[in-house]
Amino acid sequence: MFIDTAVISVRAGRGGDGSVSFRREKYVPAGGPDGGDGGRGGHVIFRADGKLTNLSDYRYKTKYDAPGGARGGGKLCAGKSGEDLVLRVPLGTLVYDDETNRLLADLSGEEPVLLCKGGRGGWGNKRFANASRQAPRFAKAGAEGEALRVRLEVKLLADVGLVGFPNAGKSTLLSSVSAARPKIADYPFTTLTPHLGVVTADADTGFLCADIPGLIEGAAAGAGLGHDFLRHIERCRLLLHVVDAAGTEGRDPLADVDAIDAELAAHNPELALREQIVVANKCDALTGEDVLERLREHVAPREMKAISAATGEGVRALVLRCAEKLAELPPIKVFEPEAPPPEDMSANLPVTDIRKKDGVWAVSGQWLERLMRDVNFDDLESLAYFERRLTDGGVYARLEELGVQEGDTVELYGLSFEYVR
Repeated sequence: MFIDTAVISVRAGRGGDGSVSFRREKYVPAGGPDGGDGGRGGHVIFRADGKLTNLSDYRYKTKYDAPGGARGGGKLCAGKSGEDLVLRVPLGTLVYDDETNRLLADLSGEEPVLLCKGGRGGWGNKRFANASRQAPRFAKAGAEGEALRVRLEVKLLADVGLVGFPNAGKSTLLSSVSAARPKIADYPFTTLTPHLGVVTADADTGFLCADIPGLIEGAAAGAGLGHDFLRHIERCRLLLHVVDAAGTEGRDPLADVDAIDAELAAHNPELALREQIVVANKCDALTGEDVLERLREHVAPREMKAISAATGEGVRALVLRCAEKLAELPPIKVFEPEAPPPEDMSANLPVTDIRKKDGVWAVSGQWLERLMRDVNFDDLESLAYFERRLTDGGVYARLEELGVQEGDTVELYGLSFEYVR
């Protein structure tokens, strides 16, 4: 099954906790703290793999977590960093933030993209030693890794895109100019997935051609199968608009051209301006030359080529003309990642939520939760450090603004104490 979109959740590894340790060696009295820092959490990295063709690996497994860093050790030993999690996707995959729809990366090359950074390792107690606090009995917990819910979309990296109504002969044309072997039959929607083929113009020139299936009138609004695959045309430098010139399906070739043009423009206005060659196919079944003349006049000033993909008539000339056109056109489009919104400086300030329920003042905040992981509540120095952080973070000032009274109970993530002025 061809899967070209997927939504997954990724999380980088948490940093390892710092160590609380003291040097204990013979003949070294009062050796002092020697707790090492925790290791960095593993990053989440995306890498394009030319051997992959779709996102089927992400159809059922949708959560990916990188390993965390190891805890620091004694003798100033730092913890081992977590192993990076490398997720492989097909070439041409776009990565979006699923919540904001911001483009994070275009994996059109071999360069890996670091999407989520692993959390920093926590400091060991050696880092907290100073002249007045010579034996700290606390360390810092590791930071959480970054997490995102991302949407993956594959947009094929092809030079030439074949567009047109079902049974116009796109698959037959692709099979006649390349080694691709899409399914070919005389009923609509024979081709259910995009197909790629390498086309050789001469010994030194070739290009990649994509057969985009299922385009019908209303495709941009969700009709047929085309709405699932219109995105794959967006990178194509040249479009071959294949039309059944003989009208073997009982349709008017001129109306078919207009309908597909309208769908391309409705999906993306840029496609209406994309370089295009109209390919009048099935000329072997024509009963009169006037059809080609009317079609040529209708599509002007666009170039038109008359061929028969089934017999090979005019196909070689079309391939050579495509190679000439591509030599003049810019390279395949690479989408630039969108810059993040300007940083809100207020987001760096401690956010504290204080609520009174059943006579108890409940205090919460992400920074408080992290702080409590750093504190050794059995150590007086560590408690003093905790008190200073609460004061500096404005917790006590905010409690007094809200009317806390001496003797009231204050609770922070399961830790309860009596408020004293």
